[in-house]
Amino acid sequence: MGSKATRVAFGEALARLGGENPDIVVLDADLSKSTMTEYFAKKYPDRFFDVGIAEGNMVGIGAGLALAGKIPFICSFSCFVAGRFEQIRMSVGYNRANVKIVGTHAGIGIGEDGYSQMALEDIAAMRSLPNMAVIQPADAVETERAVEYAVRHQGPVFLRLMRQKVEDVNQPDYQFHFGKGVVLRAGNHMTLMATGGVVNNTLKAAAILAAKGIEAQVVNIHTLKPMDRELIGEIALGQGKIVTVEDHGITGGLGSAVSEIVAEVGRGQVKRVAVEDYAESGEAEGLYRKYGLSEDNIAAKAMELIKD
Repeated sequence: MGSKATRVAFGEALARLGGENPDIVVLDADLSKSTMTEYFAKKYPDRFFDVGIAEGNMVGIGAGLALAGKIPFICSFSCFVAGRFEQIRMSVGYNRANVKIVGTHAGIGIGEDGYSQMALEDIAAMRSLPNMAVIQPADAVETERAVEYAVRHQGPVFLRLMRQKVEDVNQPDYQFHFGKGVVLRAGNHMTLMATGGVVNNTLKAAAILAAKGIEAQVVNIHTLKPMDRELIGEIALGQGKIVTVEDHGITGGLGSAVSEIVAEVGRGQVKRVAVEDYAESGEAEGLYRKYGLSEDNIAAKAMELIKD
């Protein structure tokens, strides 16, 4: 088991898939060295388009290519591409265009890159669109499988990726199942649900809880739309206590999505662990500690819930 940034795994997978499917085209907004689309560009320069710092225009070009039968991946930092929400809503969503929107450098885990580039609202925005699939892989192998799925998926997809390296939580033979949560650790006292870069911290929090005699189930929610309503409903009706963990704002992300389902079920308690303010620039691990996403803080929040 190793560690790799999901943006790197994405770039490698996209370059490989480009050789298998000539309909794949890639657009980037002057950040190909950071989004790792440069791998694709070097192999297939005639299918790669750098539009410059013009993300809104990139969305429109991508939609046009999709409506012409191509499979476009439009890529930038997540705060920049998701920030073009109106163009995405009209050109991609309303037209049901088969565009794959890739946002890298998500959350406070981007660390030293700075607060102006920390996408903390992107999941909330993309979840609000009726036909947008939202996927956030937890490690490299899950990213590869998710990219393979995105090529096959008919309709818009938002793929949220990370700048920082993350430890593997899945085995090399992992199979991606769209819309289905993955149980990474068994436990019968409560459930910790996490997505993206904090899944590993959540597994470590479960180990802290186990040392205190609390067995917490850990579930990786890689698909944030559509949510795994069946699994979440079963947990709400069974264990009843759920902690959600995400490197995203506390409004509109994983915690909100899980809370909506639990409210409809009519039973269960949810405690949300997420970023509750604008963050600042700094080393990623330090930011996770300061803004409550370290394993110690996750375990403490779980203890609060178990005592309720």
